[in-house]
Amino acid sequence: MTDLTCLQPVLQWFETQGWQPLPFQLQTWQAYLAGHSGMIQVPTGSGKTYAAVMAPIAEMLQTPGTGLQLLYITPLRALSRDIEQSILRPIQAMEWNLRVESRTGDTGSAQKTRQLKNMPDILITTPESLALMLSYAGAKTLFKALRGVILDEWHELLSSKRGTQTELCLSHLRSLCPNLRTWAISATLGNVQEAAQAAVGLKANPIVIQSDLQRQTVIQSILPESIDTFPWAGHLGLRMFESLVSALDIETSTLIFTNTRFQSERWYQALTFALPEQCDRIALHHSSIDVKEREEIEAGLKAGQIKWVVCTSSLDLGVDFQPVERVVQIGSAKNLARLLQRAGRSAHVPQGTSEIFFLPTNALELLEISAFRNGLAQGDVEARRPLNHPYDVLIQHLVTLACGDGFQAESTLSAIRTSVAYQDLSDTAFAWAIAFITTGGKCLNAYPRYQKVGLEAGVYQVKEAQIARMHRMGIGTITSNQIVQIRYMNQTKIGTVEESFVSRLKKGDVFFFAGKQLEFFMMKDMVVYVKSASKKSTVTPTWAGGNLAISDSLSVHLRKEIEIAKNHQNLNQELTCLQPILATQTKISHLPACHELLIESCKTRDGQHLYVFPFEGRFVHEGLGFLWGYRFAHQKHATFTISVNDYGFEILAPKDYPFKDLFSDAFFSLDSLHEEIKTSLNLSELTGRKFRGIAQVAGLVFKGYPSAKKTSSQLQVSSSLIYDVFTKYEPENLLLQQAESEVLQEQLEVHRLSKTLLRLSQLEVVWQETKRPSPFAFPLFVERLNSRLSNESLLERIDRLKQQWQGTADT
Repeated sequence: MTDLTCLQPVLQWFETQGWQPLPFQLQTWQAYLAGHSGMIQVPTGSGKTYAAVMAPIAEMLQTPGTGLQLLYITPLRALSRDIEQSILRPIQAMEWNLRVESRTGDTGSAQKTRQLKNMPDILITTPESLALMLSYAGAKTLFKALRGVILDEWHELLSSKRGTQTELCLSHLRSLCPNLRTWAISATLGNVQEAAQAAVGLKANPIVIQSDLQRQTVIQSILPESIDTFPWAGHLGLRMFESLVSALDIETSTLIFTNTRFQSERWYQALTFALPEQCDRIALHHSSIDVKEREEIEAGLKAGQIKWVVCTSSLDLGVDFQPVERVVQIGSAKNLARLLQRAGRSAHVPQGTSEIFFLPTNALELLEISAFRNGLAQGDVEARRPLNHPYDVLIQHLVTLACGDGFQAESTLSAIRTSVAYQDLSDTAFAWAIAFITTGGKCLNAYPRYQKVGLEAGVYQVKEAQIARMHRMGIGTITSNQIVQIRYMNQTKIGTVEESFVSRLKKGDVFFFAGKQLEFFMMKDMVVYVKSASKKSTVTPTWAGGNLAISDSLSVHLRKEIEIAKNHQNLNQELTCLQPILATQTKISHLPACHELLIESCKTRDGQHLYVFPFEGRFVHEGLGFLWGYRFAHQKHATFTISVNDYGFEILAPKDYPFKDLFSDAFFSLDSLHEEIKTSLNLSELTGRKFRGIAQVAGLVFKGYPSAKKTSSQLQVSSSLIYDVFTKYEPENLLLQQAESEVLQEQLEVHRLSKTLLRLSQLEVVWQETKRPSPFAFPLFVERLNSRLSNESLLERIDRLKQQWQGTADT
């Protein structure tokens, strides 16, 4: 039995707060003090932070040490402020002799320098800042007293390269401190044991701590007054802003979540237009707004001065906003875990009831919210899995270690293999990575800048200060379009946008950003200078990566909802509201049951349309659409146009193309799947784009010094040249193989595509010949229509087509 007497100071502080430790907190403290590692998985707002930090603090108070003893890793810089305040609260109240500090991208350089000389007892940091610390000489001394590591919001990091980077950094820390304990914190995960193992490494047997705390999530839909029987993506959306204002109360503290930054800007405009007298109580929060403004908004929300905040995933995670009473989700969250996470922002206390309002951006999303409700009721949450040895992150990690104290190949390989992501890393692959950073590999060995690491007395080390300096500036795994700052003419920072948006602006253009009307003046040294503008504009920056796809878990429940609607059994308010659409779908075509695959074919002036509805998500449908297009063309050559959404895909062919005659069970075949996918898509172009990010992470392209950043077009040229060289002269290059694998697994979700084909092969195919696109097909028709250039607006074209079809139906 573990001696718990050292917990007395912690229990005394809990008593001063009028609290009793919850069973899962006591269980975590006991496990930590017994020397174990593990993961805490309890509902949001249940007291996970104190469960994780109090045992390490108690141990430090009983056996004081010098230097850094507890490392707290968080995925967002914004979270570090709240975490620091939470940890300082008992320390200051009880006057414990412990120092707590943060070290993130927002920390000043003077404080960072001081920290390297005199580390605090507890340091809150991000994966990137941890890697940066390992890149300095003396890292071994810096971390020698480390006792524990806490990984906050582990589910957010786990299945990304940032998670892989964290795994590698921790594998190195464990080699320096063999008794290091690691505890991950996660609110929403489907594969708990696998996630816990990735957090603690393969040498530990993780203890998973869960609680029986029940947290109810109440979902309410804001239903449209009328339903268009031919819905399309975005046809409701902002049209319902008055309904949203009516459903909410400005005195009730509310987070209004959107899925994209563009959407958040538009909704902020709409809400301030509807309530001009409340502008000072409504705010906009997303990751591109300047950090100081975001901090002011968060402080205003906590103080109760700001009541409504329109936000994105920038407020998804564990920021503690206890005043928040309600959450709104605009558009489908597409993912059970994401909705649960956002709902948990309200009533952020143990056993509180989370209340979330859902506002659809198109009528068919009501199906999704009904599926969400049933999925959460059954306890379904998506799994997130560690990546499988991304070589770009490995290369960056090796150079990081070489910039610091250096590394020995054999011991470093052993440490790396204790991480879940690299447990199967072969000797050959590791030798290739070593050759790549020392000689530049097969293709780049003539260029000294790629010979970054040297070997001396068995230790690999970076000798040139300039190479180390350039590497530290590139540490991290987040890649995106080149970001440029927005500032007023007096140098006041406003935020950041992608260079691709700014490149379309000319002097005098007005755009809406961060809730402000701004006039573009000039761009100099990757900084956009603007002035406040009085004239109005609806032009809003767009950012890459806006498309979310429904998850595999949600797709299962979505298909069940359609069957429930088909049978008219126990219809909830969403399915009742959808009856006009579903009745029209049944009249024109068919409403598929779970054991059926619906395929529709119709002819219009554009050609012969094939609509297929697997209900598996847009990424799976993209791969499936191109695969079937290839299989049709293999039998009868034609040029196809492919459109996709979360419910199905469209293949448009020339008029009278014999889709039905050519179709067979062979379309569900898994034989030669990878080869056919590669052939059906322009895979080299997709791989080339993916390689750009890989080249940045692996340090093949340098973004430039802060005063002379490269443009995204310059970076693209650099990475494209390297990609072409590798493709031509070293096709076996592991970074090339990784780029192709990422396209297939992440962009096209080939693993899900295989499962989908197997599932579809077991279904009864219902083939419907229709005279016009059905309500399910219409959004796909519009998706393609939207990409066409015309002097007629999209709305005008849609209205004209619906009138034509309605006339045909009436006749």
